[in-house]
Parts: sequence; C-alpha cells; structure tokens
Amino acid sequence: MNILFTTLRLTLLSMGGILLIGLPVGFALGYFDFPGKRAIRTAVDTLLALPTVVIGLLVYAFISRRGPLGGWELLFTVEGMAIGQIILGTPIVAAYTAAAIEGLDDRLRQTLLTLGASGGRLALASLWEARFLVLVAALTAFGRIIGEVGSAMMLGGNIKWHTRTITTAITLETGKGEFALGIALGVILILISLILNISLSLLRRRTRG
Repeated sequence: MNILFTTLRLTLLSMGGILLIGLPVGFALGYFDFPGKRAIRTAVDTLLALPTVVIGLLVYAFISRRGPLGGWELLFTVEGMAIGQIILGTPIVAAYTAAAIEGLDDRLRQTLLTLGASGGRLALASLWEARFLVLVAALTAFGRIIGEVGSAMMLGGNIKWHTRTITTAITLETGKGEFALGIALGVILILISLILNISLSLLRRRTRG
C-alpha cells in the first residue's frame, strides 16, 4: 500500500506540473506567431525522444548537494523525482496541445475575438474546443511517467517506505527473484491505467452527449 500511495502521490504531483507548464506552452506555440517559434518547437520535439536516464542525470546534477539547488534537499525525495517526470512529460503535452490548437478552425478564433474574448478566456475557450486531443496528450504523458524507471531510480533512490514506486519495486523484486510480487505490482499498474482510460472514455461520451 505504501508503494501504491507513493506512486499515486508522485504521479499526481508530476501531472499537475506537466499540465501547468505544458498547456500554456502548447497553446502559445499553436496559436501565436513570434520570433524563435520554430526553434522552440524543434526543441520541444527533440525533448520528446530524450532518454529518461539523461533527464535523471541532468536533474541529479542540479539537486545533488554539490549542485546549484542542493540546498533545497530534493534528492531522494518524491518532489525530486517529480522534477524529472515533469521534464519528461511536459514536451508531450506541449507538442500535442500545439498540434491541437493549430488544427482548430480559423473561424473559431475570429468568433472568439468578435465576442470579446482575450487573454485567459481566449486560451481556455480554444483549449476547450480541442479538449479531446488535450486529454489524449495528458493520457500519453501519464503513460510515459507512470511507467518510468530510469530517472525515478536515480533521483529517488528506491528507498523503502519513502520513494519506492511500483516500477522501481518491480525492478527490485524481479532482480531478487520475487516474480510473484513483481507480477502483482505489474497488475496493479495495468489496473490504474485501465481505470484512467475508462474514466476518460466515459467523460468523453458524456461531454459529447
């Protein structure tokens, strides 16, 4: 149960940061034209394929005791693990959201401007129109981070009762030959993903209805 709750806490914290950063960045990239947009879009697309161990190594260098953020004591904590997962998942949400906003009907923008929408209202209205693709983006990011092992091991240390998650526990128990426990944890991980997918599917049907 401790492993499960640690996993859920890490995932909720990470997804909160991913959506908080990824949605505005994705909207800006998909809606506005500005100098350097192509370079930023290329950087976001490049980060999609960045290996998780590289992310873990970079974050480790920053939050270790000798790093610039060492005074915050984030290494081997859930919060430190969340930083790595936020870096991992944010490009996914940003890229998908940008593509979704670019795919909206041009008449929508004109209608919103005619109705006086601007700033936050304009962004929220556009994101709402693209909500299904935004949900896909969030779900894709969720799938990437909940099954992540590399940076979680480096930044969390797989400490029992503290930073051990389902994926790191599966790696540990399988290495010890405890295949039954590893399989049980794997089933739990699949169930979490299944429950989320079903919930999003039901939400989508109700919204369309």
